[in-house]
Amino acid sequence: MESAEIVRRFLSYFEQHGHTVVPSASLIADDPTLLLVNAGMVPFKPYFLGQLPPPHRRATSAQKCVRTPDIEEVGKTTRHATFFQMLGNFSFGDYFKEQAIPFAWELLTRSESDGGFGFPEDRLWATVYTDDDEAAKLWRDLVGLPESRIQRRGMADNFWSMGVPGPCGPCSEIYYDRGPEYGRDGGPVADEDRYLEIWNLVFMQYVRGEGPGKEGFPIIGELPSRNIDTGMGLERMAALLQGVDNIYEIDTMWKVLDRAADLTEQKYGRDHRTDVALRVVADHVRTAVMLVADGVLPSNEGRGYVLRRILRRSVRNLRLLAGSQRGGAGGSQGLGRGSEDEHYLHELASVAIDALGDQYPGLHRDGPNIHTVIDAEESVFLGTLRTGTAIFDVAVEETRRRGAETIRGDQAFALHDTYGFPIDLTLEMAAEQGLTVDEAEFRRLMQEQRHRAKEDAAGKKTGNADISVFARLLEQSGRVTFTGYDEVAGDATIAGLLVGGVSVPAASAGTDVDVVLDRTPFYAEGGGQLADTGLIRSIGSGAGDGGLIEVLDVQVPVPGLIIHRGRVISGEVILGAPAHADIDIERRRAISRSHTATHLVHRAFRGALGESAAQAGSENSPGRFRFDFTAMGAVPPSVLRDAEDEVNRVLINDLDVRAYQTSLDEARAMGALALFGEKYGDRVRVVEVGDYSRELCGGTHVARSGQLGLVKILGEASIGSGVRRVEALVGIDAFRFLARENVLVNQLSEQLKTRREELPERIAAIVSRLRDAERDLERLNSARLLDDAAELTRGAADVDGVAYLAHRVPDGTPADGIRKLALDLRGRLASDRPGVIVVAGVPADRPTVVVAVNDAARTRGLTAGSLVLAAAGALGGRGGGKDDVAQGGGAPLGENAAQAIEESFRAVRAIIGDSSRMGPGGVA
Repeated sequence: MESAEIVRRFLSYFEQHGHTVVPSASLIADDPTLLLVNAGMVPFKPYFLGQLPPPHRRATSAQKCVRTPDIEEVGKTTRHATFFQMLGNFSFGDYFKEQAIPFAWELLTRSESDGGFGFPEDRLWATVYTDDDEAAKLWRDLVGLPESRIQRRGMADNFWSMGVPGPCGPCSEIYYDRGPEYGRDGGPVADEDRYLEIWNLVFMQYVRGEGPGKEGFPIIGELPSRNIDTGMGLERMAALLQGVDNIYEIDTMWKVLDRAADLTEQKYGRDHRTDVALRVVADHVRTAVMLVADGVLPSNEGRGYVLRRILRRSVRNLRLLAGSQRGGAGGSQGLGRGSEDEHYLHELASVAIDALGDQYPGLHRDGPNIHTVIDAEESVFLGTLRTGTAIFDVAVEETRRRGAETIRGDQAFALHDTYGFPIDLTLEMAAEQGLTVDEAEFRRLMQEQRHRAKEDAAGKKTGNADISVFARLLEQSGRVTFTGYDEVAGDATIAGLLVGGVSVPAASAGTDVDVVLDRTPFYAEGGGQLADTGLIRSIGSGAGDGGLIEVLDVQVPVPGLIIHRGRVISGEVILGAPAHADIDIERRRAISRSHTATHLVHRAFRGALGESAAQAGSENSPGRFRFDFTAMGAVPPSVLRDAEDEVNRVLINDLDVRAYQTSLDEARAMGALALFGEKYGDRVRVVEVGDYSRELCGGTHVARSGQLGLVKILGEASIGSGVRRVEALVGIDAFRFLARENVLVNQLSEQLKTRREELPERIAAIVSRLRDAERDLERLNSARLLDDAAELTRGAADVDGVAYLAHRVPDGTPADGIRKLALDLRGRLASDRPGVIVVAGVPADRPTVVVAVNDAARTRGLTAGSLVLAAAGALGGRGGGKDDVAQGGGAPLGENAAQAIEESFRAVRAIIGDSSRMGPGGVA
């Protein structure tokens, strides 16, 4: 039975039993405490916690999930995976154990021909919580399961909580006996490899208190209503129903694994190391496709880092597989072997899209965008891999020279921070070299910036308040009515006041406050559009009473609730008082112009670059906007010009702009564009600009395209793998920019005594002459430096048999000149005597140091890469390079330049002295 059919049967069964089928939520969690959805119940969490009223009493879903805490175990075992799907049925205060247990039993044991899964009853077992007599009785008396196949387990195995105070309850797990060939008799308590868990039924009925672990907390009460939360892992169920041993051999995973084996000329099952790498690739490619489809883009933080990490692990394992087949050495040494330009992920992503497309039809639609992002990240990382591996090898050599077994945490951090080398790759490659990494130091260096980023993301919408506060406000006040499409001012009632995240009855002048109105014209930040600002004037009972609030931001912390953030600038604001809301009209008009312009530019770029140029984000602010889109490379200037001309022709034609509600299917049938990775409900709002542009959008817009006045594209640039950003000005801001440009061109024309149209040629000629003069000057400086080379080499010191020459060049000597001098000096040393050259200088405000060593010195164990680390370290910086020549830099030195450079020379000299007391390779 294929995976898609398993999902269809599960959802159909529960739909027939009164459950609402809820589509899978995006992997991008709406929960500020989570990066990604990691469990099937996550989208329903606000209902279980009582933060929001559930829209359905019964629900069922097939939820996409990603978990990465055990990513290092993926592939090493056949149990771990990063992407998986959870099938579940949920009850919010409706039915409980007496229906949940029979539902599960009937679906599992009903024949396949009758829409079930066809499990033989005599091979199913159940576990219940140790004192859950009710569940045990239902299994025995209602279902008919023999007492001998009902086992009791403690809190660690059969009691569920979220790990924090809140809802909890006993659970009952259903196991399938795979037979004696998989392990010993005795049921799940004896062997969970033979008896495989296939379904977990959670009976959420209690409230837990504080306490550690799975067992160290008290039960402090009962929930007002009892809920059901069940979870069936699709991949594990597919393995059983498809008759394969593990999840890596099911239909949606095996297709990717098998193609990866073909591409790398490997055979699955031949040896353990190959099998591990192929399983990593199969799992990670599936995960990457699903993450990109939901709008995640590679980056160095948050969920973007999760995507980058799994993509880069995939690339590295593919190259190791291909390298070992073609004679590569394996480990870091094997990464450069074979063709460095081979790309695998495009084809593997296509296989994953086809494998999962029956369950997620949107994958086929978004395929070009998915490929653009993944292909670009693979290309970028192939370059990173080459550079980072060279730097890693220097770190390994330096570690061994120290006689240590642990690579320093700051070296791992430099690989990550400077060269984009993921820490997990550093850990893996270190292990292959028989070394470890000081992870504690690395984590310490990373912790602050990540902690700060996570706090910023979580606090943006909630203002760092407990989300349950907003849920209670929503429950008390009801959904806020947004009137801003039709009006810019209006009367309302103050339905909620928060100060410091706490509900208050009133707020006086000078207080920062969150305000909830029952209706509002203020647009909350969303869909790339910045929030409105303005004023809310509360009306008191007497003359002069009331207060005035300056609104600085507007957010939606929970669906249906609009929060106005601002400050009371006069009077007193009282809960329940009538109020009048006024948005900043000029700001709204400017933002609306920008938003409409974004739609037009999106349409123009799609027309010029094809369907793969999908919107991947935007920001519409007063007078200007930025538009992110997927693309493999830079957009040619001619395309930018043509797109700009096309958009401005639309403005001249003064097309009508209209918005209307329709179904999602109808909107797609009309060709309406959607934001890549965005998830929409059944009803959507469509914004049309004549017949030119049609897009799903909840933002505010102009009435006619001519109101934009003018759009001026400033340029475009890369902001990440496969993603470009174009920035532009709109309306009066665009006009002022062109006016300034005109003045500047007039000034250049007057100064250079050249007509405007001849300025490019004239400036190019001046720049060419200037570069010729700089090259002549550089040649003179180099000649002057080299004239002294012979004299300098005669002054080389003898450090325990090594010719050591350290020289500081005059300030202002370019880095290239420093490098040339170091190489020239090395060439003048006797080839049969170990020699080390260190040349340092300050080209501008920061020092540069170059270390060059000859073959005899390298034979003695001295390498430029390790020596430059010491030299650059004394200068407050870092460095790297090859064994024969390496370069580093430091922090601005100011008046301490001479002292710091001398210290760097002494650091290198000390290492040379140490090496004389050790044999080649650093052995005493």
